[in-house]
Amino acid sequence: MTREHTRTVRIGDRAIGGGNPVLIQSMTNTKTEDAEATVRQILELEKAGCEIIRCAVPTPEAAAALRTIRAKIHIPLVADIHFDYRLAIAAMENGADKIRINPGNIGDKEKIRAVTDKALEMDLPIRVGVNSGSLEKDIIEKYGRVTAEGLVESALDKVRILEELGCRNLVVSIKSSDVMMCAEAYELFSEKSDCPLHVGITEAGTLYSGNIKSAVGLGIILSKGIGDTVRVSLTGSPLEEVKSAKLILKTLGLRKGGIEVVSCPTCGRTQVDLISLANRTEEMVKDYDLSIKVAVMGCIVNGPGEAMEADLAICGGKGEGLLLKRGKILAKMPEERLIPALKAEIENWKSEE
Repeated sequence: MTREHTRTVRIGDRAIGGGNPVLIQSMTNTKTEDAEATVRQILELEKAGCEIIRCAVPTPEAAAALRTIRAKIHIPLVADIHFDYRLAIAAMENGADKIRINPGNIGDKEKIRAVTDKALEMDLPIRVGVNSGSLEKDIIEKYGRVTAEGLVESALDKVRILEELGCRNLVVSIKSSDVMMCAEAYELFSEKSDCPLHVGITEAGTLYSGNIKSAVGLGIILSKGIGDTVRVSLTGSPLEEVKSAKLILKTLGLRKGGIEVVSCPTCGRTQVDLISLANRTEEMVKDYDLSIKVAVMGCIVNGPGEAMEADLAICGGKGEGLLLKRGKILAKMPEERLIPALKAEIENWKSEE
């Protein structure tokens, strides 16, 4: 099943599955009980491009805080529940647009029924989360170790439990820190179920290693038409997760908007501070909602040719550079004037649209 064939599920005022766009999700790292700090972080994430936000709900106080949080944010709110079924119910009653549970951690069937009954009553979706780090012992014994097949078997079993209780408003995630196992599991699951999928590489790591693992794993999964929401899991600021997710989706052609910056690697021919120019350009353009390509090139060998393919470009020479628009040279100027001149052209482009 590709995105076009998964069942449609509504999360707050957004819809996923059924061919709807892939939405970017992140998770707060504040204490949810501190509603003010949590709202402040969510609003920053909204500005960065986050479209669904998840908050941990480990205590009754956290569940109660959701009411205040929900009233002050503008994107769907997901409550992350791990053990206490009563917290799932409280989260829904206090404004959560979706809950994330692992039925195996919730307890016996009556506790699971209490959660699904409340979700059905309020017409709220449930995300079923399966993680390689918490796979059931009997499944590990069956396959001899944690495998993609075992993860899928666990996920399908949990879907079956909830569907037997009348709940079809489901989203599934199958996460592993093993990139290839994770990709295989998502592909296997998509062949057996039409549930929309939340995709991510769990415990991916720090900003550097986590971004690489997430880009590889999510690139494999999303390029197959699998995945309806996405999170880049990083040990760091959730703002970095959102920035990375946006770039992954744009690279795969699943998201438009925002300026794309391309820059050449440095080499012995470079006679401008190309690294600084590229980083300053990327920082400068991050808040522009323009679907254009900007090139930052370092020398006269490949630079002009690559710059011709961009909408706007700067191309370095010896302590100076060219400013180009749609392949035509606009001006030659000292290196220190290149960024201000590029910014002025971007502003002109914005005013012309």
